[in-house]
Amino acid sequence: MAEALSVIPPAVIRNLADKLYEKRKNAALEVEGIVKQLASAGDHDRIVAVISLLTTEFTYSPQANHRKGGLISLAAATVGLTTEAAQHLELIVPPVLNSFADQDSRVRYYACEALYNIAKVVRGDFIIFFNQIFDALCKLSADSDANVQSAAHLLDRLVKDIVTESDQFSIEEFIPLLRERMNVLNPYVRQFLVGWITVLDSVPDIDMLGFLPDFLDGLFNMLSDSSHEIRQQADSALSEFLQEIKNSPSVDYGRMAEILVQRAGSPDEFTRLTAITWINEFVKLGGDQLVPYYADILGAILPCISDKEEKIRVVARETNEELRAIKADPADAFDVGAILSIARRQLSSEWEATRIEALHWMSTLLSRHRSEVLIFLNDIFDTLLKALSDSSDKVVLLVLDVHACIARDPLHFRQLVAFLVHSFQLDNSLLEKRGALIIRRLCVLLNAERVYRELSAILEGESDLDFASIMVQALNLILLTSSELSEIRDLLKQSLVTPSGKDLYDALYASWCHSPMAIISLCFLAQTYQHASTVIQSLVEEDINVKLLVQLDKLIRLMETPIFAYLRLQLLEPGRYIWLFKALYGLLMLLPQQSAAFKILKTRLKAVPSYSNSGEQLKRKPSGDPYQFHSVPDGFRTIEDGVVVAEDGGSSRNGINFAARLQQFQQMQRQHRVLAKTRAKSRNISTSSTKEPKREEEPIRAQSVERNVPSRSFKRGLGKLRL
Repeated sequence: MAEALSVIPPAVIRNLADKLYEKRKNAALEVEGIVKQLASAGDHDRIVAVISLLTTEFTYSPQANHRKGGLISLAAATVGLTTEAAQHLELIVPPVLNSFADQDSRVRYYACEALYNIAKVVRGDFIIFFNQIFDALCKLSADSDANVQSAAHLLDRLVKDIVTESDQFSIEEFIPLLRERMNVLNPYVRQFLVGWITVLDSVPDIDMLGFLPDFLDGLFNMLSDSSHEIRQQADSALSEFLQEIKNSPSVDYGRMAEILVQRAGSPDEFTRLTAITWINEFVKLGGDQLVPYYADILGAILPCISDKEEKIRVVARETNEELRAIKADPADAFDVGAILSIARRQLSSEWEATRIEALHWMSTLLSRHRSEVLIFLNDIFDTLLKALSDSSDKVVLLVLDVHACIARDPLHFRQLVAFLVHSFQLDNSLLEKRGALIIRRLCVLLNAERVYRELSAILEGESDLDFASIMVQALNLILLTSSELSEIRDLLKQSLVTPSGKDLYDALYASWCHSPMAIISLCFLAQTYQHASTVIQSLVEEDINVKLLVQLDKLIRLMETPIFAYLRLQLLEPGRYIWLFKALYGLLMLLPQQSAAFKILKTRLKAVPSYSNSGEQLKRKPSGDPYQFHSVPDGFRTIEDGVVVAEDGGSSRNGINFAARLQQFQQMQRQHRVLAKTRAKSRNISTSSTKEPKREEEPIRAQSVERNVPSRSFKRGLGKLRL
């Protein structure tokens, strides 16, 4: 201290702390001259003493004017040292950096000015303090005083120039400092950081691209800033980096892909668009490097396919197609299970387009990696079944495509059909709203006969009789009306002629027994009219209820469609198809006379021309079938309308045991009647304990309703099934 005071005159010491700037400035110039003389003399000990005096007595003084004078004098001393300043920087720079945090804004301003002058003198030697200076500048860029901000900007530009010229700058040491500050929200700090990233990236010897994953997320975070200028600067920096990636032979796609996936789900539209654009380029450029990240990338793409912004949707769709076109192998870290998990999760999306693409991915995986997909079948099967209730027909059809692809194997086929029946049983609305669509599509994809045989086998042993009846009615209605099942109808028409027709007839009959109208419809399709008539006559009072009449109404109306054109034409030959007439008149007798179905059927039967009855005469034989034809040759007999076979057993190959079939039908109907009576008894017991006994006229009124309710008033049963 005494050594320094002996060198610096007392007047200079006094003026350095003066409140007037001019006096402090002149005193600093005196200090510069003194230090210059000491440097020329090589008296570095006294130089150190002078610097220590200026530091302890001035820059660290509690008096603001002392601190201001100290900062000016330290800069002046550095100027006086010129080329020898570098060896004293460790004494000069720390007090100045410390002043950046001073409470007095003027002191902070003078600190910026002092460091600016110091940096101009030492240039490259300044780099050893770069991290501390960068940290200080980062804080000063957001200073509350405009003059301090302005001074900091001037200093910042000088430091950038020094760094770009220096070969001592360590990017490895700088990156952690940058990464720590990338998520700062202050707009001035963000501009400061983007400015440094841009400057350093422009230096050929500094590989900023290699460290891009460290600050990429921060740049994307700035894309949603409220300041247009910051968004523009961040976007410009990102565009430059993306161009460098396209031109670089070696890029770490993996780490950046993880960041992009997160940003693709940003609530900010511009951020999502930029992220999905980067992902698009990565998928094109990354190739095998991105295989481990396919699932994450897909998870980001699928929601964007349904984005409200068209630009995002377009890029997302393109990226999705690019990704699906890459044929990766599980041996190359391609995780089939992870992809399936993403697709399964996106099946719950509220957006139809996303659900559709998720199903396309499932189909793609099944076609390329079927065995791997089947390993995860239990994970996706329930979700696929729930998707059958989707509000979109497109989604349901694609779900069925996936199911059909899975069900190529007999085991999975049976499992699929069983699960479908179970789902219909648990969710009646699924059967009503989607039943027809699902069954028809499966018939196209998996062979209609195979599907119907399996369904019939399951329903034959169904313990829930009510559900079995409803399900059979649904299947029967689909069979009678769907163009996809025309081959089955044609095959059933050959039931009395070909073994394949007979086998199908027998296969369906067992489950069709759950519904009288379904059996009658099956007989009409198979042209087993005599059996149809027998079934009709076997119906008892309990069978003829509102549900039966509703189904009968539907059947009568269906008989007016082109599917039953052959049956209507057969009415022109009453002598040959007497059992058809008898069956139809049997149905007519069951219908209430005031119903529309009664009038339709009656009108149809009246339309049969009289000449058709004069061509052939009928007679009853004393034994055997009640109706036989005069024209049947000796040695032959008829087993059904129009089908003539040899009496020597020629019908044994295709013969149908109608007596056994009738017994089977009656047995099933008895089970239904027992169930109905049990339920009625339970209802009566429960209502009798809470209500008065019913009046005698109530059953009469119910019968009246049952006889005369018009068919259009029936709202229950299969009427809700969509076709």
